[in-house]
Amino acid sequence: MDRVSENRAVPAAPPLLLAVPNASEGRDRATIDAIAAAFAPARVLDVHSDRDHGRSVFTLAARQREIASALVSGAREAAARIDLRQHQGDHPHVGALDVAPVVYLDDASRGAAVAEALTAAALIGDELDLPVFLYGNLATTDDRRERASLRAGGPARLAERVAGGELVPDHGPRRVDPRSGAVLVTARPPLVAFNLDLASDDVELARRIAAGLRESGGGPAGVRAIGLYLHERGRAQVSVNLHDHRAAPLAELVERVRAQVPVAEAELVGLAPAAALEGLPDDLELRGFDPERHVIENALRSAGL
Repeated sequence: MDRVSENRAVPAAPPLLLAVPNASEGRDRATIDAIAAAFAPARVLDVHSDRDHGRSVFTLAARQREIASALVSGAREAAARIDLRQHQGDHPHVGALDVAPVVYLDDASRGAAVAEALTAAALIGDELDLPVFLYGNLATTDDRRERASLRAGGPARLAERVAGGELVPDHGPRRVDPRSGAVLVTARPPLVAFNLDLASDDVELARRIAAGLRESGGGPAGVRAIGLYLHERGRAQVSVNLHDHRAAPLAELVERVRAQVPVAEAELVGLAPAAALEGLPDDLELRGFDPERHVIENALRSAGL
């Protein structure tokens, strides 16, 4: 019998992926903590909760074949604990676990992220009996590529559209429970979620500024933005998502806002790549920012991943 080679190659570890599920709860700490714990075996790198938004953003890290099961477990806990009919907060949403994007850190991991996202979507629909819509690059029709088109009118309007046959979920039941809503799933590279608290309580000004920043309003490619009022702080806020920080540098967007109104302070929601934060003005106060926790590269290194 031939001897087994002692130099046999060790199989490569599955790709490391992130996920950034958002739950529609920003006030109840027990609920937020329970949902975070339910994402095991994924490592929770960060939890960002906001009472005004009524939302918690969880940043998870795990290998392929672990992310999908983590998202299913988190969705189960969120649906059990959150009643959308009692929701408090101004951020657009349609579900208890509102979005569940799987994030790839390089092009080589894109296929793994797509596979995990599709697996999570199917399992959430089949095992949890929750309607699931694929959005972004996984959207099955053009009218569901943007989260905003699915969220328009909130959970009640989405339920009407599904009941009337206008929209058919990609997975799960053809109905939307008003208590738990629907889940939106995709795979994508990192995006940057960034809030700018204005030195003003003028929410209409915030909305006008946000409209001018959005790609749909003639702003840079990949920019999504909303304006809202922060009751807890007595300020208006421009809340921005950058889908490609190279095409729309964050520092330039900050200056565009500051050219119209003073900014009291800013806030990074979740984690961002180091390159996305380059060039931010030195005098811009970043609330609660810790580069060891909130820069993706540093957070992964600190976690030993």
